[in-house]
Amino acid sequence: MKSAVADYRYRVLCLRIVPVTGSPIYLTDHPRDLVMGGHTYLSTAGYQFTGYAATAGFSPASVDLEGIAGASGITRAAIGSGLFDGARCYLFATSWLSPVEDQEPITAGIFGQATLLDHRYQIGGVSLIDALNQSVGQAYGAQCPKTFLSQTTAGCMVPVAANTVTGTLTSVTSASVFRDSARVEAADTFGAGTIRFTSGPNAGLKPLEIKSFSGGTITTFEPFYYLPAVGNSYSMVRGCRKRLSDCQNRWNGSAFSNVVNFGGFPWIPTGSTYAKVGQGG
Repeated sequence: MKSAVADYRYRVLCLRIVPVTGSPIYLTDHPRDLVMGGHTYLSTAGYQFTGYAATAGFSPASVDLEGIAGASGITRAAIGSGLFDGARCYLFATSWLSPVEDQEPITAGIFGQATLLDHRYQIGGVSLIDALNQSVGQAYGAQCPKTFLSQTTAGCMVPVAANTVTGTLTSVTSASVFRDSARVEAADTFGAGTIRFTSGPNAGLKPLEIKSFSGGTITTFEPFYYLPAVGNSYSMVRGCRKRLSDCQNRWNGSAFSNVVNFGGFPWIPTGSTYAKVGQGG
């Protein structure tokens, strides 16, 4: 049983989207903006709830949203740079006559990948209960499964500040290849790391993973939404290839510097090895 139900005579739907980074987006299907909880839920034209489905079982509910890029604060830059991929969404009903935020919760969910189709976007998501459908458990392999720079219990424990640098671009080849001539670190130091811009047109967009680093030249797997420019400042975090050798000597040059926190199992035999039938004498 729900603790509160919106008055069916004045019932409207409202959606709150919390992106991975940046400010939340507030939407309503009411013809006018609604102010509640200190937030203004926009009724701006250009989007619509295309569907909501739920069952009485444990299968996840689904939420679909589509609209015109640039309307209601959902910009092409934010969609193109993936700010809404994995965003949290909260759908609830309330009365437009006396709106109350989260008055009648309908579902809380996670968006999947947002898709741009010309000037339109489509975003689909599932409710948080979908976590019950996910397989859990630890997988053993040669590579370390830990998140690099994580500081939680049994985490990587490599310090964040010591592996974060800042700088300014000195040349730009494309939206995914640029250079800072002041960078003198060894090749691949920042491979598998991330870079984000703190000035210029890409400031505020999500960090992108670095494909390669050599001689100050930085190449990312994906292009930035806007073309970077010479003089743009950035913040870059070192990456980790998840190998035992990285933990042994990559971070401060001393042997076994972080092996105690290495989570991989490089010496476990493969299935073809331990499944062999023994040979008789």
